[in-house]
Amino acid sequence: MFALDPLLTGDVTWGDFGVVAVKVGVAFVVLLIATMFMVWFERKVIAGMQNRVGPNKAGPYGLLQTLADGTKLFFKEDLLPEKADRFVFRLAPYLAFVPAFLSFCIIPVGGDFSDGKSGQVELFGRTTFLQVADPSIGMLLGLALSSIAVYGIMLAGWSSGSKYPLLGSVRASAQMVSYEAALGLSIAAVFLLSGTMSTNGIVAAQGALRNWNIVATGVVPFIVFLIAATAELNRPPFDLVEAEQELVGGFNTEYSSIRFALFFLAEFMNTMTMSAIIVTLFLGGPQPISVGNWTLDIPLGPFTGTFWFLLKVFIFLYVYVWFRATLPRLRYDQLMDLGWKLLIPVALAWFMALAGLKVAQNAGWSGGAQAGGMVIGAVIVIVGFVLLRLASRVSARARAEEGAMF
Repeated sequence: MFALDPLLTGDVTWGDFGVVAVKVGVAFVVLLIATMFMVWFERKVIAGMQNRVGPNKAGPYGLLQTLADGTKLFFKEDLLPEKADRFVFRLAPYLAFVPAFLSFCIIPVGGDFSDGKSGQVELFGRTTFLQVADPSIGMLLGLALSSIAVYGIMLAGWSSGSKYPLLGSVRASAQMVSYEAALGLSIAAVFLLSGTMSTNGIVAAQGALRNWNIVATGVVPFIVFLIAATAELNRPPFDLVEAEQELVGGFNTEYSSIRFALFFLAEFMNTMTMSAIIVTLFLGGPQPISVGNWTLDIPLGPFTGTFWFLLKVFIFLYVYVWFRATLPRLRYDQLMDLGWKLLIPVALAWFMALAGLKVAQNAGWSGGAQAGGMVIGAVIVIVGFVLLRLASRVSARARAEEGAMF
């Protein structure tokens, strides 16, 4: 517990707990407001891409449209299906919403990491981090919380007492479990190079641009993580959980009023949280762009790190909106093939290559020996990939002969 924050070391006072409580409250309120504007931002950007106007009635530029929609949902009738499991039906929205907020609590949103500093700042006369908590298992906790969100969707579909929500929830559980393996392997590559699972430690290890994990890990784990994270979020082109043409509305078909709003908020909050995690793991978090002795310095005092963090997160939020506006939905067999036959083998092979290179460097191998080891490893990976493709083709031919659809 006492490793969560520098405040909780030594003699802990009520003032220290007060600062932690303030950070929790600010994080919750800011994340809710940011989620509200994220909904507006997505609708407005997609409208621009499709040559439409988008929200423009509620407030200036339609900024209050999400607030109006939320107010409307709050006063709608809260329906409870006759065959539903009442307790689980009511619990499921919170199992989807709460992990989204808790995952954001381990993200450093600012701080001074220059010259080997650990991101500590002075807040109300006390030294702390600009994050709610920094447990030593950091991103491992984030993975655990993302797994809990699966239960919210699965239980929502199961407890509704209807076949269409059940089909949507089964799809969700299969999809999220499938892509969590690739997600975990790409994060393992970051752990390997950073030497820590703490989000604060991961950011501190990315001092210069060449040390950013998107460069240090060789880009591949970043690409795998981005694709797997999009599937975990159930966002296009992986939104088969809510395929309206096939499932009416997916796992939340029977939900209305504030419970439906919680699922809606959880989806967009998860998008923001995952964007923040990507920035933390691969793009240096609050670290500015630094090449050699040159740093792109923006003099904003203690808010410089927060500015860089928000800028990087905004880029990924736009990318997710761009995905939604441009990419068609995958078929379910394509979704599973991408996860099991491509992302997991690639992520595993890349992780083993990075681990082998790390062992060779620690053992003091010469540059030639390291290059030879990499060539041998590449040959093994290529042979394994070819064998996998051949096995897939033989399997597909056998299914075709048996009259299977795919």
